[in-house]
Amino acid sequence: MSTSSARIAPADDRAASAHEILAAEAWAGRARAHETRVRAWTDPHQDRAARGEKHPVYDFLFTYYGHRPSWLRRWFPGAGVTLAGEGARAFLARPEYRETAAGVALDIGLVLEKRRVFVAWLRGFLAAAADRPAFFGCFGLHEWAMVYRQTPEEVRHNQYPLRFAPDRIAAIVEAQPLRCSHYDAFRFFTPPARPLNRVQLARETTSEHEQPGCLHANMDLYKWAFKLAPLAPAELVADCFELARDIRELDMRASPYDLAALGFEPVKIETPEGRADYERAQRAFAERARPLRARLIAVCDAALA
Repeated sequence: MSTSSARIAPADDRAASAHEILAAEAWAGRARAHETRVRAWTDPHQDRAARGEKHPVYDFLFTYYGHRPSWLRRWFPGAGVTLAGEGARAFLARPEYRETAAGVALDIGLVLEKRRVFVAWLRGFLAAAADRPAFFGCFGLHEWAMVYRQTPEEVRHNQYPLRFAPDRIAAIVEAQPLRCSHYDAFRFFTPPARPLNRVQLARETTSEHEQPGCLHANMDLYKWAFKLAPLAPAELVADCFELARDIRELDMRASPYDLAALGFEPVKIETPEGRADYERAQRAFAERARPLRARLIAVCDAALA
């Protein structure tokens, strides 16, 4: 690789401290594998969008999180990796990469110039949630609280029927206390549902209530992963997306919507058996999320070191 580029990193540049060097065939293989994996999720979404179709389960992962399919498909090695081979110079089109004597690597110092405060905040946020005891008693009632006392016209996914009439949905919500701990779910509760929650959540107190049993907190690992990119490797972003996708299925199966036409059988949280099924799945997702949260914390630690 030529060292005549004006963007070659000085010896003390953070990019030069990358501890892993990947040969061209290794990193190119990882890039191809990542794109193949991710396109199984992005292609159907883009095909539906081209036809003007909406999917109440899977579209959420793109519309709510706002991370474009093309961005999810993009591969990057993460911090601490140098890409060898002439093909690696294509990464120099991205402003956060620099050429070193060994190849091309992410310039961590340059990334942190604008993002150090965020990375430090996120590290603390994730660690606080990881250390907090997991709670599994919400039973997915947040989706019910989002349609509580609404008219049929006001219901968000009103192209699909509800499993119960509005009065029955209200009775199910009122039969037990709402125990949502995640502000970004709580903020979508209907106005009459919010006072029923055991805690009145606010954006400013989000970090005080985030806990590792929450489905939405574990879905949000995807958001934190892509916000950490390119410090986090693309494979970690994809791992978090896959978890979010699986959680979203449970989220909507446990909702008051009847999605049988789409192949989703309900988790009947209005029954003791359904609540037990939900909790078992919720616990399994918390176990899957635990190492992902730890990997995100490790990315923050390595960047801030």
